[in-house]
Amino acid sequence: MSRAGVRWLILGAIALLSACGREGKTTAAKRPGSEAFRVALLTPGPISDRSWNGGAYQGLLWIRDSLGATVSHVQTKTPADFEENFREYGAREFSLVFGHGFEFQDAARRVAPRFPKTIYVTTSGNTAGGNLAGIAFSFSDASYLAGMLAGAMSRSGVLGVIGGTELPPVKESFAAFERGVRRVNPRARILQAYIGNWDDVSAGKEQALAQIAQGADVIFQNADAAGLGVFQAARERTGVYVIGSNSDQNTVAPQVTLGSVVIDLPRAFLSIAREVKSGTFRPRVVTFDAKSDVVRLSMNPVLQAKIPVRVRAQMDSVQAQIHAGTFSTGSS
Repeated sequence: MSRAGVRWLILGAIALLSACGREGKTTAAKRPGSEAFRVALLTPGPISDRSWNGGAYQGLLWIRDSLGATVSHVQTKTPADFEENFREYGAREFSLVFGHGFEFQDAARRVAPRFPKTIYVTTSGNTAGGNLAGIAFSFSDASYLAGMLAGAMSRSGVLGVIGGTELPPVKESFAAFERGVRRVNPRARILQAYIGNWDDVSAGKEQALAQIAQGADVIFQNADAAGLGVFQAARERTGVYVIGSNSDQNTVAPQVTLGSVVIDLPRAFLSIAREVKSGTFRPRVVTFDAKSDVVRLSMNPVLQAKIPVRVRAQMDSVQAQIHAGTFSTGSS
């Protein structure tokens, strides 16, 4: 063989070894179990809302970082989108798919039986069986405490609640909020409005301004991205406070936010995902209540000094009774 032939043979061998080395590094760089454990999230709105959807996305990232999962997210708009994406992730044999909201249940019920290798979980869901589960959050306990806070802080005796759409969990939380208000201010007047969607910030602001014009000086909002408009309205008016929801929204507008009814979605999601990955998950309705500390009222430290000591003591007493199981927020 000529010198040129030997040279090309050596170069070819080196190239082959290099290619093998690169392939080995790529495989080694993959996090253990990431290919086997894949988790998807469907949200009904943008993850930039600093509320319901943003908290769920943080939960997905916790699953990725803590459990080495491969993750995927898609924002859906309509029930047809819910079903289409549930099917796609099932066909790709994802281990776990979260449908983030009460409204995902019907689509999950239709799709789940066709993809038995995938666990489908709907948040705020009350459906379970086969490979389908729900997560229920006891939002009413923290909402009741928020009502006590709002009722004590209102000077006008007029308070508002603003929701995205009339979903049962939202209506339930507003009812608990009203009961909390009336515990400290039986004569209070509660204004209620629904925007009709979860995304329109301008509409959220308009609804808040309309309630403020009727005398409302504390507004409890549960409207995701649209709820950001409520904070905007409060900032433009003197003496108006907001109570946030779903995520800790105390930093959205700290000078007007009394507190937030928080759902620790990352903690809840990670808890479910750990069970699914370990193979111990049993499809059921998983309930997170006040005792779990997943759902809680988070006070805004910036305004905490403005809350009278007697009010804080009364709220602490009720909270202790809730945790002890001796008080139900279903009754005043």
